[in-house]
Amino acid sequence: MRRPVLWGTVATAVAMTMLGTATAHAEGRGDIRVTKAVTNNGKNVIVGTSKTVTFPVKLTIKDNSGVRSLSEIRAGQGSAMGGAPVETVGTTCRKLSATTSECTATMRLKPVYFPSYNSEENANTAAGGWCSYGITNAVDDDYWIFDCVAPFKLKRAATLTAAATGPSPLSGGKKVKVTGTLTRADWEALKYRGYGGQSVKLQFRKAGGSAYTTVKTVKTNSAGRVSATVTASGPGSWRWFYPGTSTTAQVASPGSTVTLAPATMRANVPRVMHAATAG
Repeated sequence: MRRPVLWGTVATAVAMTMLGTATAHAEGRGDIRVTKAVTNNGKNVIVGTSKTVTFPVKLTIKDNSGVRSLSEIRAGQGSAMGGAPVETVGTTCRKLSATTSECTATMRLKPVYFPSYNSEENANTAAGGWCSYGITNAVDDDYWIFDCVAPFKLKRAATLTAAATGPSPLSGGKKVKVTGTLTRADWEALKYRGYGGQSVKLQFRKAGGSAYTTVKTVKTNSAGRVSATVTASGPGSWRWFYPGTSTTAQVASPGSTVTLAPATMRANVPRVMHAATAG
């Protein structure tokens, strides 16, 4: 049985002690409040299988006496109050006025923690909606235990490849075959696996152009592989684009360039009749 990670346990215990209840809710004492909150500057938090990810949680906090500190903060999935595979690296507060401060918590997530995040569930169930929870304190000893602010999406990273095979100059054709493979992070096994049954877009950017346009949409097979044959209108770059889901990040493959060479025409060889067959 896997050992559950205990990050956030201290914060949870403090909140429960202050409230005298089994779970923490958004309440406290006095007029201190979180008036604005955002995680990772409004972007999704995308995590792969090995690289440590850090991201900020910014809170605007207001109290008539001034803000003293952000004493606890943690990130959790949905309304979960238990530990999560995220560590709080540190917090800083910047005074905006006599009554308002902006406090920033730096959060750190290491994929290696995922397999032990929850002893009962597959680690990949951690993908989806997350929030931040914590306690902020005022100069006059008011406090506020905030419940689920700065919501964000924690998503599994994805990779996508593309390889375009151009037409043969001898054929004079313009058919181009483009293949690729879509994979996404498996947090349980800490490796990337093919992602099947997903709709990916084949896109083309003409030589000298600045933007890709979608040519067709194809589904990946059970191994995450995809293939399409199209008629090229000219030289340019081909790529695959996956728009992502609520739990998997969007991704675009690098472009694969194809140059259309002119067809090589065969010389017209005159027919020569042998003397024995001449009339």
